[in-house]
Amino acid sequence: MSQTRHVPVMLQRCLDLLAPALQRPGRSAGTGPVVVDCTLGLGGHSEALLTRFPEARLIALDRDTEALRLSAERLAPFGDRATLVHAVYDELPDVLDRLGVPRVDGVLFDLGVSSMQLDEAERGFAYAQDAPLDMRMDQTTGVSAAEVLNTYAPGELVRILRAYGEEKQAKRIVSAIVRERDREPFANSARLVELIRDALPQAAKRTGGNPAKRTFQALRIEVNGELTVLERAVPAAVAALGVGGRIAVLSYHSLEDRLVKQVFAAGAANTAPPGLPVVPEEYQPRLKLLTRGAELPTEEEVAENRRAAPARLRAAERIREDVA
Repeated sequence: MSQTRHVPVMLQRCLDLLAPALQRPGRSAGTGPVVVDCTLGLGGHSEALLTRFPEARLIALDRDTEALRLSAERLAPFGDRATLVHAVYDELPDVLDRLGVPRVDGVLFDLGVSSMQLDEAERGFAYAQDAPLDMRMDQTTGVSAAEVLNTYAPGELVRILRAYGEEKQAKRIVSAIVRERDREPFANSARLVELIRDALPQAAKRTGGNPAKRTFQALRIEVNGELTVLERAVPAAVAALGVGGRIAVLSYHSLEDRLVKQVFAAGAANTAPPGLPVVPEEYQPRLKLLTRGAELPTEEEVAENRRAAPARLRAAERIREDVA
């Protein structure tokens, strides 16, 4: 198991942002604060939360059964303070309902692909090594990246590469994919990487790292429905926070970060019609932003953990209940 797996991104900053919500007394006698890790992964953030906040109870979600198995071993010393659930993070309201938890004090999202998924070659997430084109975070359900490549209509593939990969050469790449899949269906990543290299003009190959990066990102987002899930999950997490509760979200590309920014900005806005002398309660902001824009990892952290480089951190505090 490689050591890069065990380095949680922007860990100290996440803990510091959540601390005021997790260090206060529980909402009723005898109960500590409840914190939700919506993206458990290998449990690095969860372990740190349980260690730093000894009164806190953790609820952790992950769609990846292997991640849950490994994290269960890591978090075993904390006993019943940790509840691990096999679920996608937009299922948070159902999970809390089943557990009888009406409100939580903290929520953490660490989006994107976990280190474990990148490090396990057979999962097919990484374009740097040949592997089956799978890319499913939950390997018990859904279509693989190979099925997307081999069965989607050309127009749909172009849309996915443009929308989810921000790939300017989408049409050129998809033309090559369609031509090749008719000859032989796609199964492994190396053939796709080579095809993308051959399809791109020289100028496009000289910028932005590996030329396959954007296509792989787009396929991964499509296979796992990541943005659709996130659109539901962030507002649901905000709704689950009690007053004084805090949420922190780590994003790794502009599409995720934009979505988080929009939800937080809407929650922090005064929605009163212009000209009212006094703003009624129902129009008052529900959130207070805790970060100025998106915070970036330090140069030292990026030097120690290259996977932190694209990270963007936003956080907010719930300051009012919704008014019916």
